[in-house]
Amino acid sequence: MDVSLTMWALTIVGLGALIAVDFFIGGRKPHEVSLKEAGIWTAVWVVLAGLFGLGLFLFAGGQPSGEFFAGFITEKSLSVDNLFVFVLIMAKFAVPPIYQQRVLMVGVLIALVLRAGFIAGGAAILSTFSWVFYLFGAFLVWTAWKLIQEARADEEEAEFEENRLLKMVERRFPSTDTYHGTKLFTVENGKRLMTPMLIVMLAIGTTDVLFALDSIPAIFGLTQDPYIVFTANAFALMGLRQLYFLIGGLLKKLVHLSYGLSVILGFIGVKLVLHALHESGVHVPEISIPVSLGVICAVLAVTTVTSLYASRKQARAEAEAGEPEREKDSVDV
Repeated sequence: MDVSLTMWALTIVGLGALIAVDFFIGGRKPHEVSLKEAGIWTAVWVVLAGLFGLGLFLFAGGQPSGEFFAGFITEKSLSVDNLFVFVLIMAKFAVPPIYQQRVLMVGVLIALVLRAGFIAGGAAILSTFSWVFYLFGAFLVWTAWKLIQEARADEEEAEFEENRLLKMVERRFPSTDTYHGTKLFTVENGKRLMTPMLIVMLAIGTTDVLFALDSIPAIFGLTQDPYIVFTANAFALMGLRQLYFLIGGLLKKLVHLSYGLSVILGFIGVKLVLHALHESGVHVPEISIPVSLGVICAVLAVTTVTSLYASRKQARAEAEAGEPEREKDSVDV
């Protein structure tokens, strides 16, 4: 799809305006986010993404629109996995509930800027070296296998480990252990210090880059249009803050999420390899966008249903196991 610089500028300005509206209406005043508020804003961002996809359909055709929706759903599903790490980060830095919304808002903006750099670099590489599709495809298949192995290991809940950038910032810039509202810097004993608020924002934003290492190749497996890749990432990330509060309690029940994401990544990896073979002149079938969209939606639906069923079954088993103990205690009394 041929997108002019004017369209790029209008899109970025439009996204910036939406973010500003989100901030001034829902995020300007620190407060604990209710399920109702999170649900409303989550629905708003999903509707906005749907309207954008519809606009692509009306003005650019079915192919770009289908690529956007496939990319948006993929990035949204992969971003849910980010929420597990965000929960760990919030716990490690002991972020007060009233400030968590501000942390996520700025952290997601940092992540979006960093992802834009990844997207620009990926588009430039793919347009110059078509063999990179093989590398992206192999990497996604390997990532899918790694996700399955981690899910089968059934390890205890991991702890957040700071990345090198965060450690470097903390070493070179003095900081305080106390939160001072939403301030990023404070002055103590004549010294200008970073607050934990700035550190945790950087933690959220830079940690997301690690997830971009698989999500960016994944969406390039669905479309090679940088405009669609960027807008799909933008809409998926901008609704991530509200999604954090909406399904925070549901995360532990999505026990099969890793399996579902591994299937999606493996599927897109195979699609990339087939596309690379086709570009090299090998007569192989290519997977269309409608098929990709159908597979992604079906996998997510099955994963959600089986996860909720397994969680309910486990909760019932734990409840039944606890009944004999209660009966024994009552007899002893």
